Amino acid sequence: MSKKTNIERVLEITGKAGIIRPRDLDGFDIPRRYLSLLNQRGLLHRIGRGLYELPNADVTEHWTIAQVSKRVPDCVICLISALRFHDLTSRHPHEVWLAIERTKNPILKIMDLPIRRMRYSSLAFSEGIEEHVVSGVNVRIYSVAKTIVDCFKYRNKIGLDVALEALKESRRERRCTNDDLWRYAKICRVTNVMRPYLEAMS
Repeated sequence: MSKKTNIERVLEITGKAGIIRPRDLDGFDIPRRYLSLLNQRGLLHRIGRGLYELPNADVTEHWTIAQVSKRVPDCVICLISALRFHDLTSRHPHEVWLAIERTKNPILKIMDLPIRRMRYSSLAFSEGIEEHVVSGVNVRIYSVAKTIVDCFKYRNKIGLDVALEALKESRRERRCTNDDLWRYAKICRVTNVMRPYLEAMS
């Protein structure tokens, strides 16, 4: 059996990963220049600074989320973007909302991707994270219950109507329990804010 060329290997790796960065090739001992080479030949498509995918890759509604998560893997998709991912809002955000831990250094400005940063305390940041695969990329995103609670916490930024819509939809579709909501409400310190709405829906 003939040995695969570096070009074939890069295309295979990209097909499995969905979106690939130059440093993703380091573990395979493949020079990073192959990404530029394949892009010039039309075998890879450059979708952003340091981000490449196959030309025939499926573009889903959450494609931008996958790009951002590939570029900033330590952050968590939150608020409006998380609501949209969980199909709990009718809004289509023009930015990807990212949660960043307050104690961490700020991430570099990403000029070619539309993002909105939100700073979270350490406990609020680390709780309620789920991992999903979107366009071949591992995406960290808050659970339904955690996202709803975050929306109440940041209601002045996104609107109370958005939080209430998500809460009603989650209850109607039984996407989370009261216990889940109360747990995160305590962590995020919004029990007094959420109590009347939860009691009204009980």
